[in-house]
Amino acid sequence: MKAVHFGAGNIGRGFVGLLLHEGGYEVVFSDVAAGLVDALAAAESYTVHEVGAGGRDRVVTGFRAVNSASDPELVAAEVASADVVTTAVGPTVLKFIAPHVVAGLRQRPADEAPLQVMACENAIGATDLLRREMATAAGEDWSSLEGRAVFANTAVDRIVPGQPEGGGIDVTVEPFYEWAIERAPFGETPPSIPGAHFVGDLGPYIERKLFTVNTGHASTAYLGARGGAATIAEALTDERIAAGVARALEETSALLSAKHGFPAEEMTRYRETILERFRNPALPDTVQRVGRQPLRKLSRHERFIGPAAEAAERGLAVDGLLTAIGAALAFRDPEDEQAVELEGLLARLSPDEFVAQVTGLDAAHPLYPRLVEVVGRATAAG
Repeated sequence: MKAVHFGAGNIGRGFVGLLLHEGGYEVVFSDVAAGLVDALAAAESYTVHEVGAGGRDRVVTGFRAVNSASDPELVAAEVASADVVTTAVGPTVLKFIAPHVVAGLRQRPADEAPLQVMACENAIGATDLLRREMATAAGEDWSSLEGRAVFANTAVDRIVPGQPEGGGIDVTVEPFYEWAIERAPFGETPPSIPGAHFVGDLGPYIERKLFTVNTGHASTAYLGARGGAATIAEALTDERIAAGVARALEETSALLSAKHGFPAEEMTRYRETILERFRNPALPDTVQRVGRQPLRKLSRHERFIGPAAEAAERGLAVDGLLTAIGAALAFRDPEDEQAVELEGLLARLSPDEFVAQVTGLDAAHPLYPRLVEVVGRATAAG
């Protein structure tokens, strides 16, 4: 069995590639970073170091690497003969991956088992997005190609911090992971991924993860940065920051219970597990790394505005989420393009213009006026 994985970064090697390897697949990593591709191609193995309670070292072997920028023909050939294609590149990069997968489908015999495609991104419906990008890339050929693949959305969760300098291709991760996958698209032949669980309705799992893990991680980063903390674990030793994060997650939990029927007690346990993971002192994750790309995180269907908008529509509390959003607006990092752009937008736009442009909400939405107040305070604070 063979899997082609797009994105040979830390999550690709330390999570998706690892589990594909343990499922018995030969893993072909595809990336545009020439140095990383060369390092993987020259190595016979790499080690995933799980740090924290219950962690152990896992060795990955039997992989190859190809450069999709310099050798797209080889990537297409690998896809054509693969059983599985996965991605961990970021939702905005899927449009660049799509042509490679389409090129592979063009070479794939029509009578061969369908290619199993899963985009493992921090976004709702990422595989659906990849499928749409593939349809665009294929144009008129899509009607004859789409039957050569099946597409399943997934929800992935594993904290992979910034890696130490000089660590090579080894990856340090937390012991915990979760990979939920839609069951129906695969029929009777799901992919072999140990530790993954296949579910009938993925939507609640995706939102529970995005609105708890991602909202909580980002809230900790922004509240921590404003409070002077250097790392996520350090931020949560400050009682005020920890209380702010807990308040935001209590609000997202209330939404998830109201929307999807998750029992309150279950959500309480889930939040406690998430916060305990963030406190892992063996994961030296910085607030600057987790806080990068604030504009994306403040967009309409992301980890702050998404749950806050739905909660406001239901008349639920959003004070904790608004506090975290205010901290996100104060985030500064001269080396992060979006953080620099955020600062410029706050200086150039009125609060109303900023809310409309960045969050995508219109003035009739119940959350809109409260966001305008938060932006106004951020603008006044400079």
